[in-house]
Amino acid sequence: MRIDSIDASIVQLFSDEPRIGVLEASRRLGLARATVQSRLDKLVAGGAIASFAPRLNTAEFGYPVSAFVSVRVEQRAGHTQLGDFLAAIPEVTEVHTVSGDFDILCRVVATSNADLQRVLDRISEHPTPVRTSSSIVLTTHFEQRTLPAFAAAAERTP
Repeated sequence: MRIDSIDASIVQLFSDEPRIGVLEASRRLGLARATVQSRLDKLVAGGAIASFAPRLNTAEFGYPVSAFVSVRVEQRAGHTQLGDFLAAIPEVTEVHTVSGDFDILCRVVATSNADLQRVLDRISEHPTPVRTSSSIVLTTHFEQRTLPAFAAAAERTP
């Protein structure tokens, strides 16, 4: 998908102020309302904007512990069934198939370290994991940082 500096400006504004509305965004950017709306529609239809959903802070509603869990799976078992199983665990917030020593990387939240152990035990209940390894997050410097890459892509457009 081709994006340009106007797209980048629109996405930056809506990222900074997600509740701004198209009319106010058009005023601030000096663009016609129809231009802002059509650009947003294009970015959504093209998949560049995946969601307008709020980003939730899990620590604020009872899950102050966050960890990355690497899972090595039985090679002939595949990843699809495990992915479906992990999706049914509420504390598993992300699942990625990855390359390297492990096959699956998950982000998990928990109410405490003891609760993290409960979640890890739940993951191990599936028959395909051979081994897990976890790293507890101590400090998050930033996450879901996609705006700089989006702006860089807009700069590359001739």
